[in-house]
Amino acid sequence: MKRWGLAVLVLVALAAILYAVVVIRRGFSAADQPSGLERVVARTVRNVSIPSRARKETNPLSAGPDVLAEAKERFGERCANCHGNNGNGESNIGLNLYPKAPDLRLPLTQHLSDGEIHYIIKNGVRLTGMPAWGNPHIEQDDTDAWKLVLFVRSIAGLTPQEQSQQNAVVKSAHYVGSAACQKCHAQIYEHWKRTPMANVVRDPREHPEAIIPDLATNNVSPKFKKEDIAFVYGSVWKQRYFTKIGDDYFPEPAQWEVGKHVWRPYFVPKGADWWEPFYPPDNMKRPTGPTCDGCHSVDYNIQTKKVAEWNVGCEKCHGPGSEHVEHATRGNILNPARMEYVAANDTCIQCHSQGRPLTNPMDGNYYDWPVGYHVGLNLRDSWQLEDHKLGEQSFTHFADGTAHKNRMQGNDFVQSVMYRRGVTCFDCHDVHGTDNYAQLRKPVDKICLDCHEPGSRNGPRTATLEEHTHHKAGSTGSQCVACHMPKIEVTIPGVFVRAHTFRFITPAITDKYKIPNPCTTCHTDKPTAWATEALRQWPERSPWRMN
Repeated sequence: MKRWGLAVLVLVALAAILYAVVVIRRGFSAADQPSGLERVVARTVRNVSIPSRARKETNPLSAGPDVLAEAKERFGERCANCHGNNGNGESNIGLNLYPKAPDLRLPLTQHLSDGEIHYIIKNGVRLTGMPAWGNPHIEQDDTDAWKLVLFVRSIAGLTPQEQSQQNAVVKSAHYVGSAACQKCHAQIYEHWKRTPMANVVRDPREHPEAIIPDLATNNVSPKFKKEDIAFVYGSVWKQRYFTKIGDDYFPEPAQWEVGKHVWRPYFVPKGADWWEPFYPPDNMKRPTGPTCDGCHSVDYNIQTKKVAEWNVGCEKCHGPGSEHVEHATRGNILNPARMEYVAANDTCIQCHSQGRPLTNPMDGNYYDWPVGYHVGLNLRDSWQLEDHKLGEQSFTHFADGTAHKNRMQGNDFVQSVMYRRGVTCFDCHDVHGTDNYAQLRKPVDKICLDCHEPGSRNGPRTATLEEHTHHKAGSTGSQCVACHMPKIEVTIPGVFVRAHTFRFITPAITDKYKIPNPCTTCHTDKPTAWATEALRQWPERSPWRMN
C-alpha cells in the first residue's frame, strides 16, 4: 500500500514538474489563453470557496425597468472596461487579462446562483483581474452589487432551444400592436408613448393638437384645411401634411419649420434624391408609401398599402408579438439587446440611413426604404447604403464620407471605430424614452464619460477633461459632442443634426475638402488658420493628426 502511495506521489510530482516546464517554456505572457486544465482548476477552486450561506442567498431586488436601467449604468461605470458593454468580455482590457474576462452571457456564468454571482462581485476573485466591489472595512449598502446581478441575468444568451423557438416565431407569429405590450410592460409603454418614435405620424381627427401652426397663415403654397389632412408627419424640426387619395397618401406642398415658426415650400427638386427622376414633378403623383411610410410604420405591406401600426411601435424592433402576448418567454420575442452587434445596430440603421433596396423597382414603384426587411433578418439582404466616392461632395456626403444630410446616422456610424468595437446605438440611446435630448440614456455632457473618462484606456489621456477640451468645465465647448459630433448635417436649411462618425474634423480638412469643422463652426468669427494654430499649442494633441 505504501508503495502505491509513493508511486502516486511520484507521478503527481512528475506531472507537476512537466507542467511547470511547459509553462516556463511557453512563457508568462498575459496575452496567452489559459490551458483547459488551468480553467477547470481555477473555476473549481473559485466555486468551492464560496460559502454555502452566500451560495443560497436570493436577490432582494426585482428587475423592473428603472432598476435595470440603473443596473446597466452601474455596469457601464464599473464592469464594462473589462467585460464590454454587453458582457461579452471583448474589451481591450478584458482580452488582455490572464485569465480573460469571461463572457457573462454564457452558461458558465448564467448557471451560477444569484448568491454565487453576488459573492464574486462583492469579493472578487484572487489571482485574476476581478476586483472586490465590496469593502469589508466600511459599512456599505449592498444594493449596487445586487443590481449588477440583475444586469448579468438580463444579458443571458439564448439557449439553443430558445434560439430555435425564436427562429420559428419569426416565421409564424403575427403583429398585434404596441397596445398589447402595455399590460406587462406598462412603465416602458408609458415612456415610449411620449417619444417622437411613437408620435411621428398622427391623425388630426384623433389628435387635433398635432397640427402646430395656424394653417390659414400658409403663404407659400395653395391653401389646405384641416379637413384635407389625413396625417401629420413630424413635430421636432419640421412638420409635413399628407392628404389621402384612394388608398395612397400624398404630401401637401408646404411644411412648417418648428424652430423658426415659418412656412416653407415642400417639394423634392431635381437632383435632390436618387428616386426623384422616377416620379413626376408633382407632389400629388409622389405617394408616400414608397418614399416614407415603410419607416414610419410597423409592417407596411406594399401590395395592400396597409400597416400593422402607424409610428415606430414595439414590434418594429422586437418583431411580431402574438405568441409572446399569449405566453411570454425569452424565446418567442426578438430583442436586439441579445443580438450580435451588426444585427442589433441594423434594427436602427434600417431607417436611420440613406440607401436603396437591392431590388428596384417593385410593382412599378421605387422604394426609399428596405422593403422585405424586418428585425431578425439580415438587412444586407434587402438594403444597400448610399454609395460615395471619396474626395467628392454629393447631396448625401461630404468629401471624406461624413454624412451631408439628416437621417444618415447609420451611414456615419458604420464607419466609426465605435461600431467596429461592437458598440450599439442603444448603448447611448433608449428608444423607450428618457428625459434627455435625443432619448440619450444620460445627459449629453455625461453619456460619453461612461467609456471615455479622463485617464481611461479609451482616452482622453489627460488628468482632467478641461486639459483635453481646453474649454471651461460646464461650457458647451467642454462637451465631447462639440468636437466629436459636430452639428454639420442638414435636416432643413439652417437646422443641423450631429455627425455620428465620432471623427474630429480638423481645420486643415476644411481647407482641403470644404467640410465644416467644429472649431470655426462654433467660433464663427475666426478663420481656419487661427484654429489650426490654436491646436498646435495643445500639448496632448498629436501633430500627425492635424492634417
